[in-house]
Amino acid sequence: MSIYDFTVKDNHGESVSLKKYEGKVLLIVNTATQCGLTPQYTALQALYNKYKNAGLEILDFPCNQFMNQAPEDDAGIDEFCSLYYDTTFPRFAKIDVNGKNAAPLYVWLKEQAPEDKGDEKAKTFEEKVKLLTLDNKKSDIKWNFGKFLIDRKGGVTARYSPAYMIGNIDRDIEALLQEGR
Repeated sequence: MSIYDFTVKDNHGESVSLKKYEGKVLLIVNTATQCGLTPQYTALQALYNKYKNAGLEILDFPCNQFMNQAPEDDAGIDEFCSLYYDTTFPRFAKIDVNGKNAAPLYVWLKEQAPEDKGDEKAKTFEEKVKLLTLDNKKSDIKWNFGKFLIDRKGGVTARYSPAYMIGNIDRDIEALLQEGR
């Protein structure tokens, strides 16, 4: 099984095969509109602007599992992100990333990369949010803005803590984009 075997719903309810992104470097992110980390949308859009023409796609999967920080419907989330962060990368339907209703894509992603990469700031953040979530499994997504980096062949190369600086991910993305040239 690979990432290209999954079909997901876009934010208009249409089915999208991830095979559409074959040959691209992907950054898959679970997001929320009312989170302290929501300003990461600015850095994500900057990454997208910088690397889109080189083969990067950012796939945005809103999630309301962490203290109900994405309460809007899919249209409301899209409107918020467009209005306040001018995002242009693909956004999909709101999903669960943990638990019995977790989207199959996220079940697979967590199997491929069961632990977050992070620095001391990210580890401190994760210790704080651990107190807010119940019944955590080690491989669970810790909070909004967890990120998975996928190479051009569809393999998961890294998983990043929600609080991990996007500037650090930039280097990893650039390396993967260079490999494909």
